[in-house]
Amino acid sequence: MTEPDLSGKRALVTGGASGIGLACAHEFARRGAHVTIADLNPDAAAAAAASVAGEAWVVDLSDTASLEDLTLDVDILVNNAGIQRVSPITEFDPDAFRLILRLMLESPFLLIRAALPAMYERGWGRVVNVSSAHGLRASAFKSAYVAAKHGLEGLSKVTALEGAEHGVTSNCINPSYVRTPLVERQIADQARVHGIPEEEVVEKIMLTETAVKRLVEPDEVASLAGWLVSDKAGMVTGASYTIDGGWTAR
Repeated sequence: MTEPDLSGKRALVTGGASGIGLACAHEFARRGAHVTIADLNPDAAAAAAASVAGEAWVVDLSDTASLEDLTLDVDILVNNAGIQRVSPITEFDPDAFRLILRLMLESPFLLIRAALPAMYERGWGRVVNVSSAHGLRASAFKSAYVAAKHGLEGLSKVTALEGAEHGVTSNCINPSYVRTPLVERQIADQARVHGIPEEEVVEKIMLTETAVKRLVEPDEVASLAGWLVSDKAGMVTGASYTIDGGWTAR
């Protein structure tokens, strides 16, 4: 039986309607937290919120100007929302590059900025930034994604340093390819830029650097997020935790 160790805590999970975000929402809800699902898709957000007896916040997090005056009264913030574009730098659409940076770096900054005052007041808070193995390593054709994730790593560490005296921790989770809609949607693009059939992308591209030859499951990422937001992880901050099948061991 799951211990209700997050009872009374309020969690906000961005991109929470599917994949890693939804798995985190279920992990927190099982342990007693009230979860808000932030997502762009109204129907998916409502369904996800209902599945955890929480609430939905339908929001376009790439509209960062609208987040500048935001205040958040949450104990746990999971920055998970993200998109992917696969293209050589010479062909990369500048608008797509800017979109990814706004959604995956500027938006987490603004959400952290909005959440910290209430966390500081209570003397307790947990920020979990869903980064990637690409926050620690690079791959060709993913300039915007890799840049955003590397920036998120730095933002997370600064948050850890500033939040330490206030009981707030901040950490990154760095998975390799996870079995999510985001990964599934990039298979065609990966096949195109690498010149291989779509059915060969998982084996020849996504799993080529990992020692364990399978995709990560969302609930595996959520299990680590669950530990990071627990009281037992109070001394864990400014860290980056890989779930990458040995990718970054190389």
